[in-house]
Formats: sequence, C-alpha cells, structure tokens
Amino acid sequence: MSLRTTTQAPLHLIALALFVSPAAGFEFPTDSPPRNDIRIENRVPIPMRDGVVLYADVYRPIGDGRYPVIVSRTPYSTERPPSAYGAAVYFSRRGYAYVFQDVRGRHESEGRWEPFRDDLNDGYDTVEWAAVQPWSNGKVGMEGGSYLGHVQWRAAQSRPPHLVTIFPRVASTSIYHDWITVNGGWRLAFNFGWGPVRQESRIMQNTGPHTVAGGPEAISYDRVVWHLPLNEMQALVGRNARFYDDWLAHPDYDEYWHSLSVEEDFGMISVPVHTMGGFFDIFAQGTLRGFAGVSAEGATSEAREGSHMVIGPWEHGVSREVGDMDWGPSAVVGTNALALRWFDYWLKGIANGLADEPPVKIFVMGRNEWTLEDEYPLARTEYRPLFLDSAGRAGGSHGDGTLSWSKPSADSVPDSFRYDPANPVPSLGGANCCGVATASGPRDQRPIEHRPDILVYTSEILEEPLDVIGPLKLVLHASSSAADTDFVAKLVDVYPDGRSINVAEGILRARHREGLAKQVLMEPGTVYRMEIDMVGTANSFQPGHRIRVHVTSSHFPQFARNLNNGEPFGTSDDAVVATQTVWHSAERPSHILLPVVGP
Repeated sequence: MSLRTTTQAPLHLIALALFVSPAAGFEFPTDSPPRNDIRIENRVPIPMRDGVVLYADVYRPIGDGRYPVIVSRTPYSTERPPSAYGAAVYFSRRGYAYVFQDVRGRHESEGRWEPFRDDLNDGYDTVEWAAVQPWSNGKVGMEGGSYLGHVQWRAAQSRPPHLVTIFPRVASTSIYHDWITVNGGWRLAFNFGWGPVRQESRIMQNTGPHTVAGGPEAISYDRVVWHLPLNEMQALVGRNARFYDDWLAHPDYDEYWHSLSVEEDFGMISVPVHTMGGFFDIFAQGTLRGFAGVSAEGATSEAREGSHMVIGPWEHGVSREVGDMDWGPSAVVGTNALALRWFDYWLKGIANGLADEPPVKIFVMGRNEWTLEDEYPLARTEYRPLFLDSAGRAGGSHGDGTLSWSKPSADSVPDSFRYDPANPVPSLGGANCCGVATASGPRDQRPIEHRPDILVYTSEILEEPLDVIGPLKLVLHASSSAADTDFVAKLVDVYPDGRSINVAEGILRARHREGLAKQVLMEPGTVYRMEIDMVGTANSFQPGHRIRVHVTSSHFPQFARNLNNGEPFGTSDDAVVATQTVWHSAERPSHILLPVVGP
C-alpha cells in the first residue's frame, strides 16, 4: 500500500521551520513540509526471543534506500484512531522508517497481555530487529506518549546496542510511584477506568461502563467507584482482570513493583532522552524525574549532557486551554515537530542548533511564558518554608488560617477537622488523565473551599511577584484518632477576582509515612512529622495575588478513600470517622517548602 504526497518540498525548504514565542524570545519548531512518498506494510511479523511473534505496521519512504528507524509500541492497536496512523505517516513522510507495533498479547500480536511485564525484553528485541532490516541504516529511536512512552524507558533500560535515543511523552518512569499510587495514595479513578474497564483482554474494551452515568450500578461508573470493598468492584462491571487484583494485593513498593521501575536504574540509561509532559498530567513525575535522573545518573556523557525536557501547563497532552485556564498562544507546542527536530539531530546528524540551546524549557504559569534553563531542579533555587498558622479555626474558606514566612508562636492553637469516608472531599482538578470520572487540570477551588473538612491557609496579598519553580513538599505535623488515614495537600494561586486555582498537589497514606516499602500504623493521638511530596510546579504568583494551601484527608474519586481502620488495603468495607489535628507552632512548624527562584 502506498500514500502519495501531493507536493514535494524544494530542498531549500527541508530545514525545519520555527515558531517564535514572543513572550520568551526563543524558538519552538513547527511542522516542516513532507517530502517523501511512502508505502505501508501491514502485519509484519517480529519474532521475540521466546518464540512469540509480535506484529507491526511498517511505514517507510518509497524506494530501496536505508533510513533511520523510529519504533513505537502500543497496547491500543496500530489500527485504532486516534493513536494510529498520525505519527507514523508524519515521520515516514519526512525520511524515517516507522515501525508501529502492537505490544505482546494485544490486538494482532501473540502472547499473553500482562501490562508492563514484558516490555523490557520485547522492546530490546524489537529495536534490534528494526536495526537489521534492509530498509534500515542501523540507527533506531523510539517515540510515543503515555504507555507508548513508558515502554521506551523500559527498552532503554535494557540497552539494545542500536538504540540511539528515545522521546517519551507524558510517560511514567515508575509504575508504582506515578501510575498506580502517589505516596501510597491509590489512584482509584484512573487505575480502575484504565485497567479492568478498558484493558482487561486482548482487545481494548468498550468504554460503556466507564462513561455511562445515572444507570444501575452495574453500568454506572459514577456509582461503581463508591463500592466497597475495592476488590469486588470488577465484578460490578463484568470484568476479571487478574493484573488489577495483583495491583490491589501489592499496596507497598515491593519486588512486584520494583521490577517495573526505571527510577532506580537511571544509571543503566546510556542514550539521550527527551522527556515532554505537563504539570497537570498524571505522569508529571515521570517527565520531571526522568530528565533529572538521566541528567544526573545516566551511563554515558551523551545521556547525562544530551538529554532535554519540555514541560508545560498541560494535562495528558498539549493544549492552550487547560481546566479553567487559558494559558495563551505560547503554551501550544507542536509535539511531532519538536520530536522531528530531535530525531534529525540524533539519527540523521543534522546540525539544527539543538546542541547550542539550553536543555530545559519550562512554561511558567502566571507569567504565561517559557523559561530556558540548564538543569532541573534549577541550581539557583532557594527552598523557603512558608508556615501554616491560625487561631484554631482554619476550616473552610471563611476560617482564620494564614501563611507566613515567620514561624508561628509557641502557643499557636492547632486545627482539627472531621474526616468521614462516607462524605469525602470531591476531586476538583489536579494531575489526572483521560477524563476518568474527575475534572483534572487547574480548576477554581471555590466550590469546595466552604467545606469544614478542608483546612485553608492563605497569605497576605503579594506586593511583588514570587516565582515558584521546581519540586515542593508540605511538611505536616499531624495526629489522628485513627490507626491510619490520608493527608492531602494543594498549593493554590488566589487571583484578585477571587478565583482559587490549584497549581500543585500531593497525598500521603499515613501508614507509609516512614517509607513506601513498609507499613507502620499510627498510634491514635500521637503527633507525627510527615512529608507530602507535591511533585512540582512552575507558577509565578503575581502582585495582587495570594498564596493558599489546602490540607484535608480525601480527594475522591481520583484517589481511593482511606477507611481509617488500618485493615489491609482494598479488602474492607468498614469505614471509620477520624478526627484529624494539624499542629503549627514553634515546636511543630508545619510548612510548605517552596522552590523560590530569582531571575
């Protein structure tokens, strides 16, 4: 099968076009004209080392030439829009062979579908197969987003000799840390909606039970997420995914998850990596930690010094309008064009200026412009504690909670609230994906800020801009009447018109306060110092704005409710109401540690 290009670009137009961001004065690439007629070979067999055959569609320029190869591996079908065709046609029409493969056990490929489990070896075997084909020049790169990005990390971890570079977008680097949980907080809406609802079998499932609302429990996702215990939910929508039961049975970071992590093996990555993602993406940690990890620990100087990162104000894909915010025209970046420039440099050796520019590009919300940096986290960061305080009545938006650069007094009165798992704080914005039961992204928090089970701490009005760029965390001194509970934190930008826009968040399951590899229940009433990882942000709090922090114990259904009973995860329907107390004094200075960055 052949696709013909209707126009051929003159040689002098082959160089990549550029988009100039007026806010920051630097250039992002835009699409260059296609210049190749292409052919497609469907259902090409690729044998794996254990004899299982995976099938791919191969797109390549017409003729007998040898070309650099881009490999992309998907569980979503090489034939199913919108993931099919687009990237394959784009890159093959610009001088690349493109191998688009169904992963093991999915769609046309043989074997058993076990998410994430076989992508290390299968990625290696596919890259090496592509390198020796008669249409290949032996140089192989990988591209794709989400699951298609994670498999690149796994392939690079296995170090196939012919892999030159990878370009993972919106991709996880540790399935436990930034897919299944955050600090042990179970991503209920995404895990259930992506897992058994959509991916139970060889063929991507009908999403009806995932999207139909208002019907009987068996077909209403909005009702199913309330069901307890969690390990019975699958049956309500007619699913029986063994891997989902395994996920529930492994709530700690044990060997089951360790074997799927790249983060502890960044030292095995020998090729330059270009990560790309958004601060409101479910896998923002993978974008940030992936770049930082390879830059610091990569196995070669090319990996350490040649890796790049672009991170914007996006969710699970590039967009100008995200949640309740319009970030302006400079927020839009052409993903394929950016990747093309990367591959042209690393796979074709084109001197396109890539080597001369800073490797990190971060969109700063509030200023709504890009900043170019040499590293992440930024070397000039000053980590400044902003302290929580109140007169003991911080519950709700009309409470007396404050934020200050000065420590509270010794006699500061703690705040308490009642967390009832039967009445959790509804998810409103944040880092999620794919329209799974919750509205993600930056959202106005005022609809939930009146609740007494949300402690609200707010600064004075800012007189000067404050740029907060990098990883951040909430250091919380807290106690509970329960043996186990959750604490949730949000960093919020309060606009002069009253809008209260979330810019970062985190959650901690208290039984994991001493580490994710073990569980230690709480002694009711005992005050513990806990750290809530809030991943990262890039937000400029402008003059006239205020900084706000939320502290609560639920974020449902994005995260499964902690039932406060200390029983094994996912097995109980016995919910206990807990009284939570947050301490803020000179002795117990609860604070958010902000990465403040100067010019």
